[in-house]
Order: sequence, then C-alpha cells, then structure tokens
Amino acid sequence: MRAKLTYFVTAAVLVVYFFLVGSRGVMLIEHGTAITVTMGAAVLVLPLIGLWFLWANTRFVTKANKLAALLDAEGGLPVDELVRTPGGRIDRDSADAVFAKRKAETEDAPDDWRCWFRLAVAYQDARDTPRARKAMQRAIALHEGRQAGA
Repeated sequence: MRAKLTYFVTAAVLVVYFFLVGSRGVMLIEHGTAITVTMGAAVLVLPLIGLWFLWANTRFVTKANKLAALLDAEGGLPVDELVRTPGGRIDRDSADAVFAKRKAETEDAPDDWRCWFRLAVAYQDARDTPRARKAMQRAIALHEGRQAGA
C-alpha cells in the first residue's frame, strides 16, 4: 500500500511539474520572437515525453498487478526460494538454481504467461531489473494474446 501511495504522490508531483514547464513553454511561444518560439517549442517537448513515460509505466505496472492478482487467485504466485545471507544479500548459488528452474519451466511452456511472470519475479528478486521487465512484458503480451519477442 505504501508503494502505491508513493507512486501516486510522485506521479501527481510530476504532472504539476509538467504543467508548470508546459506553461513556461507556452509563454515563450506567446512572446513571438524566433528564438523564444523555438525555445518554447523545445520546452513543450519535455513535458510531452514525461507524460508519455509516466503513462507507459503506469500502464505497465497496472497490467503486471492485474496478472499478479490473477495468478494469486489461481494459487500460482511464486514462492521466494532464494537463500539470503544474514545481511540480506541473495546467495548466488541459490539464485542460479531458481533461475534454472524458472527458465526450464519457461522453455517447457514458452506460451504460458504464468511461467514468464514467475521468471520475471525471479529476476526482480535478484535485482536484475532489465531482464525482469522484459520477462514481464512477455507475460503481459502472452496474456493479452499478442506475440512478443523472446
């Protein structure tokens, strides 16, 4: 719950920031000289990119949470099997074993979004965010019936 609140507060602050930056861009354009119009147009691009990025990430998180809820209802959420040191770090050998298990599961059923979801969770647990994101994108695409790159 705390993560959701933090996300929404951050998103709200960003939207306010984008509005303020966008209004400055409009003011520059309204000034009417060649330089201010060019700078104003450039300034307006930044909030547009930021809004697109915020929208795309919100959509991704919403879809991933929907899959998590579906998998939870089925009783298929993965159990954290990673062995941790007393300091909380993940033991590399246990991570390799979990990855091997998840990868084998995914190779056996490459079109099952559940397998890809569990693989994404394993990557995220090991703090491999780029691979976790790609695996989750694959799970979402498979759940929606779209083709996705491996």
